[in-house]
Amino acid sequence: MNLKHHLEKIIAGRISEVSGLTGSKALINYAREATFGDYQANGIMGVAKQLKTNPRELGEKVLADLDLGGIARKVELAGPGFINIFISPDYLAQQLNTLRTSAALVQPLVAQTNVVVDYSSPNLAKEMHVGHLRGTIIGDALARIFEYLGQTVIRQNHFGDWGTQFGMLITQMQDMQQLDESELKKELADLESFYRDAKERFDADPEFANASRENVVKLQAGDSTCLKLWQAFIDISVEHCQALYDKLGITLRVDDIKAESFYNDRLAGIIIQLDDAGLLTESDGARCVFLDEFRNKDGEALPTIVQKSDGGYLYATTDLAAIQYRSKELNANRVLYVVDARQSLHFQQVFRVAEVAHFKAEQCSLEHLSYGTMMGSDGKPFKTRTGGTVKLMDLMEEGIARAFDLVSEKNPDLEESERREIASVVGIAAIKYFELSKNRNSDYIFDWDTMLSFDGNTAPYLLYAYARIRSIFRREDIVSPHEYTILVNDEEEQALALKLLQFSETVEQVSEDCYPNQLCLYLYELAGIYMRFYEACPVLKAETTVRESRLGLCDLTARTIKQGLSLLGIDTLEKM
Repeated sequence: MNLKHHLEKIIAGRISEVSGLTGSKALINYAREATFGDYQANGIMGVAKQLKTNPRELGEKVLADLDLGGIARKVELAGPGFINIFISPDYLAQQLNTLRTSAALVQPLVAQTNVVVDYSSPNLAKEMHVGHLRGTIIGDALARIFEYLGQTVIRQNHFGDWGTQFGMLITQMQDMQQLDESELKKELADLESFYRDAKERFDADPEFANASRENVVKLQAGDSTCLKLWQAFIDISVEHCQALYDKLGITLRVDDIKAESFYNDRLAGIIIQLDDAGLLTESDGARCVFLDEFRNKDGEALPTIVQKSDGGYLYATTDLAAIQYRSKELNANRVLYVVDARQSLHFQQVFRVAEVAHFKAEQCSLEHLSYGTMMGSDGKPFKTRTGGTVKLMDLMEEGIARAFDLVSEKNPDLEESERREIASVVGIAAIKYFELSKNRNSDYIFDWDTMLSFDGNTAPYLLYAYARIRSIFRREDIVSPHEYTILVNDEEEQALALKLLQFSETVEQVSEDCYPNQLCLYLYELAGIYMRFYEACPVLKAETTVRESRLGLCDLTARTIKQGLSLLGIDTLEKM
């Protein structure tokens, strides 16, 4: 049960009863002044202002007949009109004992929704680089969280597989038609080099450039030869991406691809529909939609261009077709676009055009989940030492190599195979967690030393905390810790118990506002509270009933950390 929402509902109902105002709300926060994590409700002052009455007097009336059903051991009025709620240890124990016998740590959301998550979206003309890291990791974590809460999740990988650059690549491949499939794959093993070679020829050789432009036209017209070469390139590129997704632990699969080419046959229809709706205006030969709310600093209307003067279509056209498909055919209630912040204006315009053109159903919410830039130590976008773009596969390999050195330093007696297995998990986890622990709207400095540290809010710290808890249960006389009845008496037990119950509300909050860093912070705080509990409350040396209770708390903490990291796409280790 989400304790926070449950308390809010009870207190809001009581405020409404006392005030006579319907729809009163009670905001529940954690009271910082409490000895251990209790709650504080604030909803009285707003209602008192509406009634023009003293908030403390109103608060006394609310408390007079407030029935929290055994949840609280004490409730008191504080400050100008806050209600402090001190949770009963018996209630905490009751809830934890229900939780320990449950397969899931969170109940599914009551409201069932179809959630489309659009993320990763690489350009198949090039290999994935660090610029794709944030969107891929954030999107995957959100998809996992929605699924865990019982929602229907439809992953959409909007690959860039259409456009002028593919004419250039097709022309390059035409010169290799004498190669068999295995030889061609070898040539395309390094997509970046293949693209660079084609671009150099395009810039230096007018004949090659003209042939490339002609192949663009042929491709868009459905020429069978061009389509065959294009498909061969796409297939090999998708293999590159899937290998990277598998190594990074991303749940995207080939079936999730809905590339730009998927919408190609729908684009002419989008133009017709916009025209029929009276939304199109011609400007310098291009067809545009002008909406009053989008203007530049001089007050001039900004266009959403949907068709170029040469008849070609743009990203906006494809995105409008995608919105129509996702809303009307996939029946999405929410469509989440995990795309960097530089595209904010684009999505504001496209979402608004889709709304006024009725391309989306009324109940469909379109949300741009923007994110900032990964920066180097120099405060500029992260690059190689030579100034080039860092390939994502190279970044992961370096993370694993650094983790191996770290594991070897800390555990030199372990077999090399075991150290490499640990390093593979720690290296990938460190990269993913470092990203997810940051507010997605913020730029951040990429730093190996920080992300691989065993101190602070990092993956190694949490992986070690989990492994340390699990080490307790390797004793032969501890068989089924999840069967131990949990008691909550000491202050540290109460603090840990309440934090464990806050897992549900944390996950639900992330599903609402889509900030995975909130879950990271929760797990870090949980690990810290557990460490204080373990230091203050003897576990293995306690008498039988208390020992079993505390083992139950240890086991539930480990399960929660493991589940939380799993939602972030991070594997755990039983030993480190």
